[in-house]
Amino acid sequence: MRLAEVDLFGVYVAPMALMMIAAWIVTIVLRVAAGRFGLLRFVWHPALFTLSVYIVVLSSWTLILARSLP
Repeated sequence: MRLAEVDLFGVYVAPMALMMIAAWIVTIVLRVAAGRFGLLRFVWHPALFTLSVYIVVLSSWTLILARSLP
């Protein structure tokens, strides 16, 4: 994958925007799983925890994709 614009239905979109959407979907899945198992009860501030999980997922995804480029 190149880090250039992606043609999405005739609109050029930055690849970071697509990674942000994908990271948000992963974060929602993780939050639902954590809520189902009762893990969010042990978190001091659930909104800050969700934001930090989103940042970790997004930055990990970005680093993995950037490292896999030739």
